[in-house]
Amino acid sequence: MNIKIAIIGLGYVGLPLARLFATKYPVVGFDINQKRIEELNAGIDKTLEVNDEDLKAVLVAKPLESIGLFCSNNLEDIQNCNYYIITVPTPVDKNNRPDLTPLYKSSETVGKVLKKGDIVIYESTVYPGVTEDECVPVLEKISGLKFNEDFFAGYSPERINPGDKEHTVEKILKVTAGSTPEIGEKVDALYKSVIIAGTHLAPTIKVAEAAKVIENSQRDINIAFVNELAKIFNIMGINTHDVLAAAGTKWNFLPFKPGLVGGHCIGVDPYYLAQKAQEMGYHPEIILAGRRLNDSMGEYVASQIIKLMIRKGITINNADILLLGITFKENCPDVRNTKIVDVINALKEYHVNITIFDPWANPADVLHEYNIVTTTKLPDAKYDSVVLGVSHKEFLDLDIEKVRKENSVLYDVKGVLKINVDGNL
Repeated sequence: MNIKIAIIGLGYVGLPLARLFATKYPVVGFDINQKRIEELNAGIDKTLEVNDEDLKAVLVAKPLESIGLFCSNNLEDIQNCNYYIITVPTPVDKNNRPDLTPLYKSSETVGKVLKKGDIVIYESTVYPGVTEDECVPVLEKISGLKFNEDFFAGYSPERINPGDKEHTVEKILKVTAGSTPEIGEKVDALYKSVIIAGTHLAPTIKVAEAAKVIENSQRDINIAFVNELAKIFNIMGINTHDVLAAAGTKWNFLPFKPGLVGGHCIGVDPYYLAQKAQEMGYHPEIILAGRRLNDSMGEYVASQIIKLMIRKGITINNADILLLGITFKENCPDVRNTKIVDVINALKEYHVNITIFDPWANPADVLHEYNIVTTTKLPDAKYDSVVLGVSHKEFLDLDIEKVRKENSVLYDVKGVLKINVDGNL
């Protein structure tokens, strides 16, 4: 088969994958965001996941005529592809219920151009059964084709780590699966041709879906455990990071750290598994307990900041607080599902003035997503409290004392600064 690939969705997952496949195959990157397409065709990736030089190196002027990447929002440009890889997000709604709308919409898009023999691969994190029970019927309905006779499906869960320039997509082992054993081999061979870390062919799509969703659920539960430890040790007056450093000397101790659990994976994926379990009549206790604890950390952090300020005799009403960072993780512009927002909302209840400085976050994105004003430049002012919310590299070299009032509190959410119990360096 003359392989021609369409990547549906050019965000944090889709673009790095499209660039990688474009080093070996003709690839069309499809996205409904016209501005995003224009930026990519100009060789600019504002997510910073692909550097401009690497992006420009694979761009081609016309779709599917040669090896390389052509970015488009025109459906006609993907109609001659034979592999369709869907990399759209799978968020939750305000009630933490899985929202499959992006998957349904992208499946409708692919269904319009689907042909006999084509293979549709999903990378979005879902609960077991979504690909075959939710997405495939949409493909059948729109295309008029029959599943596993006219077209086939595959699943290869994304393993992108935003902001990580060491563990890039080709260096992370990839799980693969197909709707039939033969298709599984084809899907595996496709990824194996570009993933230097290798692949693992799962026996079924449901197994691959389950493997992905428990990866992040496991991490969520472990972080919830150390977050609970942090609360306990804080009451005892014991430094949690000192405890973890001591415990970590044992060879099989897992090195998890306390903190805010945001982003589009760990803070979201467990809800997908929990929802499916509840539909099947089982109430998942540990998974949901971990979610509740981690989701409560923003309010807990805010309360600890206020308590420290009170202890130092700082008037809370109308106090000035500088928050360093609003992205969901360090050295990354991604603000999706950032739990720093929970800290901000909890602090606002105390009627304080909050200034948010983040050199990585796009102020327009933050304003659009959360209606919160941020700045990319360090303010020339002094504050009653300085809160390190994200450990961007710029903050580690920052002279924090320059922005602190003489009587002030320094609170380190990430545990990267050496601070005493009174909130001082």
